[in-house]
Amino acid sequence: MQTINVMFSSRPKLLSEVFHNLIERQPDMRVVGEVVDPIELIFALRKTPTDVIIITPMKANGVPRVCSQLLKEHPRLKILTLTLEGEAVYIYQSGLKRSCIQKPTEQMLLDVIRKGVQ
Repeated sequence: MQTINVMFSSRPKLLSEVFHNLIERQPDMRVVGEVVDPIELIFALRKTPTDVIIITPMKANGVPRVCSQLLKEHPRLKILTLTLEGEAVYIYQSGLKRSCIQKPTEQMLLDVIRKGVQ
């Protein structure tokens, strides 16, 4: 079984801890790092092999500019951005249109991390 490396870019500690705990309970996933500022991701990804980035929080319908740059440099990367209230998750993958899941469950998030957008 291949391990999925997940990095976080989040500010509220409580929200970050919730997702850390979710990822760490998965036998096929591990947290490889956390940065506070999404811009730091550019530098962190150059040093740390990462498959998935989870960015929290994002304003509703907010598109982080850093996503396009990260996907250009790391085309296999999956980027999930979650809104502060947790009512939506936006998924970015190279070559695919941005997807949105309204009211995501833990299982939905894990499925996207594992399989991407189907």
